[in-house]
Amino acid sequence: MKILVTGGAGFLGSHLTRRLLNEGHEVFCLDNFYTGSRKNISEFENKDNFQLLEFDVTRPIDVEVEGIFNLACPASPVHYQKNPVETLKANVHGAINVLDLALKVKARVLQASTSEIYGDPKISPQPETYWGNVNPIGIRSCYDEGKRAAETLFFDYHREYGVDIRVARIFNTYGPNMAMDDGRVVSNFIVQALLGKPLTVYGKGDQIRSLCYVDDLIDGLHKLFFAEKIYEPINIGNPQPITMLELAKEIVQITNSQSVIEFLELPSDDPLTREPVIEKAQKILSWQPKVGRGDGLRKTIEFFAKELNLT
Repeated sequence: MKILVTGGAGFLGSHLTRRLLNEGHEVFCLDNFYTGSRKNISEFENKDNFQLLEFDVTRPIDVEVEGIFNLACPASPVHYQKNPVETLKANVHGAINVLDLALKVKARVLQASTSEIYGDPKISPQPETYWGNVNPIGIRSCYDEGKRAAETLFFDYHREYGVDIRVARIFNTYGPNMAMDDGRVVSNFIVQALLGKPLTVYGKGDQIRSLCYVDDLIDGLHKLFFAEKIYEPINIGNPQPITMLELAKEIVQITNSQSVIEFLELPSDDPLTREPVIEKAQKILSWQPKVGRGDGLRKTIEFFAKELNLT
């Protein structure tokens, strides 16, 4: 197939691009490099079935494709809080533009939504039927509400125009190609541990997250995209929970670091729990994560050690 991957030079986009190229698809990688990296896609640039489109998803897109993965949006608080208006535009205008393209060329389109649409949940774990508890005017709203609005657009385009949509609600994911400065907890802890700096834990560190290794996540997106007629959101994530304090200690142990743990003030609107119910993915897609946290963290630590020239 000819497939467009918006945000294709980002963390998830680069892994997805590799998977699609290896399968023989022709991939159009669209990225404006706000958070994406040319280094992430350098291995693809000489491939005949790869084409880079340096472009902003907030502008109308015109390319002949048969499938679209919409991954274009800053996904870490550091980046989306720095440019909240552009983040909201990337979510809303970006969704409209990929949906208009899908409608025009009759392509299937997958939206990379997020567990953040559940906000600070009142129930845990979170099933797809939960409507969420989101602050509409907080510092995270540009991302949370932007993703919620994007889901609305996807389902309205499906109901009104018959666009062939898929919506994946992605939970916390980690692995190689994460940016060192993106402010996400796994990259923060690993870089701090490798450099012997204090690991910065917010609040008491009792926030619960469920961490999915990137290979498993990409497999879930792939299965969802190529499955037929799934017109409902699907959670994609690892349901094994861990507190942030436990994660910090685990990373210190694996890296054999001398780092101490430093406790900082809890950020505004930081959700206490993030844990997926994945029964739909298991039943409908025959998907579930396979990579254990220990193995995934070791692979991610190896990546960051090379990035830091420590190996």
